Amino acid sequence: MKYNELTSKATKKTNRVGRGIAAGQGKTAGRGTKGQMSRTGSSRKPGFEGGQNPLLQRLPKLRGFTSHAVRNEVVYTGQLNDLSDKVIDSEVLAKAKLISNPYVRVKLITKGDITRKIDVKLFLASASAAASLESAGGSFTKVAATYRPKTSTKRIAESRK
Repeated sequence: MKYNELTSKATKKTNRVGRGIAAGQGKTAGRGTKGQMSRTGSSRKPGFEGGQNPLLQRLPKLRGFTSHAVRNEVVYTGQLNDLSDKVIDSEVLAKAKLISNPYVRVKLITKGDITRKIDVKLFLASASAAASLESAGGSFTKVAATYRPKTSTKRIAESRK
């Protein structure tokens, strides 16, 4: 036999079961004798464990969902009037305790009026907040998020002594 003389079929012929004893898969058609799985239309549910409480039901359920998305802290336009600085960034807002620390992402939102000229440098601002800053004579500049500086392992080890 040569390689080029070989013939192969794309699909295998299905075995027709239950067609008499001589056919090889006759009578019980390979299902065994009696029992739940020998009947037509029989199928156990996925995870069924013979009447025992299935593993999926035995395990405790996890409540809720925790999102790991980085949230922006919000500052309102009306809060900016109380600050004496002409240029406001995240460090100024952190000193005024309007945000938790200077390394968070901050968004400026319209709530209250701006009465003086202020230059704001933050991560985000709503369109109406930027417009109200410009109408008061100030400006909004979008800056990249500032990240917390990395502490060297040497300084950490010294502080533990």
